[in-house]
Amino acid sequence: MVLQIKKFDSINVVPFIDIMLVLLVIVLTTASFVAKGIIPVDLSEGKSSDELKLHKEAIITIKKDGNFFINKELVPENLLEQKILTYSKKTSIFVNCDKESKFELFVTVIDLLKKHDYKNLGVITRK
Repeated sequence: MVLQIKKFDSINVVPFIDIMLVLLVIVLTTASFVAKGIIPVDLSEGKSSDELKLHKEAIITIKKDGNFFINKELVPENLLEQKILTYSKKTSIFVNCDKESKFELFVTVIDLLKKHDYKNLGVITRK
Protein backbone atom coordinates (compact mmCIF):
# COMPACT_ATOMS: atom_id res chain seq x y z
CA MET A 1 0.00 0.00 0.00
CA VAL A 2 1.42 3.26 -1.11
CA LEU A 3 0.43 6.34 0.85
CA GLN A 4 -0.01 9.28 -1.38
CA ILE A 5 0.35 12.82 -0.01
CA LYS A 6 -1.96 15.42 -1.46
CA LYS A 7 -0.31 18.34 -3.10
CA PHE A 8 -1.21 21.67 -1.51
CA ASP A 9 -2.09 23.81 -4.54
CA SER A 10 -4.41 26.47 -3.11
CA ILE A 11 -5.47 28.11 0.11
CA ASN A 12 -9.10 28.27 1.08
CA VAL A 13 -9.55 32.02 1.83
CA VAL A 14 -13.30 31.94 2.48
CA PRO A 15 -12.94 31.59 6.30
CA PHE A 16 -10.36 34.37 6.30
CA ILE A 17 -12.70 36.68 4.36
CA ASP A 18 -15.57 35.84 6.74
CA ILE A 19 -13.47 36.79 9.77
CA MET A 20 -12.28 40.02 8.15
CA LEU A 21 -15.84 41.05 7.28
CA VAL A 22 -16.98 40.48 10.86
CA LEU A 23 -14.07 42.56 12.16
CA LEU A 24 -14.85 45.29 9.64
CA VAL A 25 -18.48 45.44 10.82
CA ILE A 26 -17.36 45.68 14.46
CA VAL A 27 -14.88 48.48 13.72
CA LEU A 28 -17.35 50.50 11.63
CA THR A 29 -20.14 50.13 14.20
CA THR A 30 -17.90 51.18 17.06
CA ALA A 31 -16.51 54.12 15.08
CA SER A 32 -19.99 55.42 14.29
CA PHE A 33 -21.03 55.24 17.97
CA VAL A 34 -17.95 57.14 19.06
CA ALA A 35 -18.36 59.76 16.31
CA LYS A 36 -22.00 60.40 17.20
CA GLY A 37 -21.34 60.33 20.93
CA ILE A 38 -24.26 58.05 21.72
CA ILE A 39 -22.38 55.54 23.84
CA PRO A 40 -23.80 55.98 27.36
CA VAL A 41 -21.15 56.72 29.98
CA ASP A 42 -21.34 57.30 33.71
CA LEU A 43 -19.01 60.24 34.35
CA SER A 44 -19.29 60.25 38.10
CA GLU A 45 -16.84 57.43 38.85
CA GLY A 46 -13.12 57.21 38.22
CA LYS A 47 -10.96 54.16 38.93
CA SER A 48 -7.69 56.08 38.99
CA SER A 49 -8.82 59.08 40.98
CA ASP A 50 -6.48 60.47 43.62
CA GLU A 51 -7.25 61.79 47.08
CA LEU A 52 -8.14 65.47 47.02
CA LYS A 53 -5.69 67.58 48.99
CA LEU A 54 -7.36 70.82 49.97
CA HIS A 55 -5.13 73.87 49.84
CA LYS A 56 -5.66 77.04 47.81
CA GLU A 57 -8.32 75.32 45.76
CA ALA A 58 -11.89 76.11 44.86
CA ILE A 59 -14.54 73.42 44.61
CA ILE A 60 -17.57 74.23 42.49
CA THR A 61 -20.42 71.87 43.34
CA ILE A 62 -23.45 71.40 41.11
CA LYS A 63 -26.35 69.82 42.97
CA LYS A 64 -29.08 67.64 41.48
CA ASP A 65 -31.60 70.47 41.84
CA GLY A 66 -29.39 72.91 39.86
CA ASN A 67 -27.94 74.88 42.77
CA PHE A 68 -24.30 75.97 42.61
CA PHE A 69 -21.96 76.00 45.58
CA ILE A 70 -18.41 77.31 45.73
CA ASN A 71 -16.57 75.88 48.73
CA LYS A 72 -19.87 75.03 50.45
CA GLU A 73 -21.29 78.55 49.89
CA LEU A 74 -24.53 78.75 47.90
CA VAL A 75 -24.03 80.97 44.83
CA PRO A 76 -26.92 82.00 42.56
CA GLU A 77 -26.34 81.19 38.89
CA ASN A 78 -26.37 84.87 37.90
CA LEU A 79 -23.49 85.60 40.35
CA LEU A 80 -21.45 82.50 39.51
CA GLU A 81 -19.15 84.22 37.01
CA GLN A 82 -18.52 87.13 39.39
CA LYS A 83 -17.68 84.74 42.23
CA ILE A 84 -15.34 82.68 40.03
CA LEU A 85 -13.43 85.83 39.04
CA THR A 86 -12.48 86.41 42.69
CA TYR A 87 -10.03 83.49 42.38
CA SER A 88 -6.56 83.80 40.90
CA LYS A 89 -5.89 82.21 37.50
CA LYS A 90 -3.36 79.92 39.24
CA THR A 91 -5.96 78.54 41.64
CA SER A 92 -6.82 74.88 41.17
CA ILE A 93 -10.53 74.67 40.55
CA PHE A 94 -12.41 71.38 40.84
CA VAL A 95 -15.93 70.71 39.60
CA ASN A 96 -18.01 68.32 41.70
CA CYS A 97 -21.18 67.49 39.79
CA ASP A 98 -24.05 65.28 40.88
CA LYS A 99 -24.48 62.58 38.24
CA GLU A 100 -28.22 63.28 38.07
CA SER A 101 -27.84 67.01 37.47
CA LYS A 102 -28.22 68.46 33.99
CA PHE A 103 -25.08 68.14 31.88
CA GLU A 104 -25.82 71.63 30.59
CA LEU A 105 -24.96 73.06 34.03
CA PHE A 106 -21.59 71.28 33.98
CA VAL A 107 -20.88 72.68 30.52
CA THR A 108 -21.86 76.17 31.72
CA VAL A 109 -19.32 76.02 34.56
CA ILE A 110 -16.54 74.67 32.34
CA ASP A 111 -17.33 77.30 29.70
CA LEU A 112 -17.07 80.09 32.29
CA LEU A 113 -13.74 78.76 33.51
CA LYS A 114 -12.33 78.43 29.99
CA LYS A 115 -13.68 81.85 29.00
CA HIS A 116 -11.57 83.46 31.73
CA ASP A 117 -8.46 81.32 31.03
CA TYR A 118 -8.50 79.15 34.15
CA LYS A 119 -6.19 76.25 33.31
CA ASN A 120 -5.85 74.26 36.57
CA LEU A 121 -9.15 72.44 36.30
CA GLY A 122 -10.25 69.05 37.58
CA VAL A 123 -13.34 66.96 37.99
CA ILE A 124 -14.04 65.24 41.31
CA THR A 125 -15.13 61.63 40.90
CA ARG A 126 -15.98 58.76 43.19
CA LYS A 127 -13.46 55.91 43.27
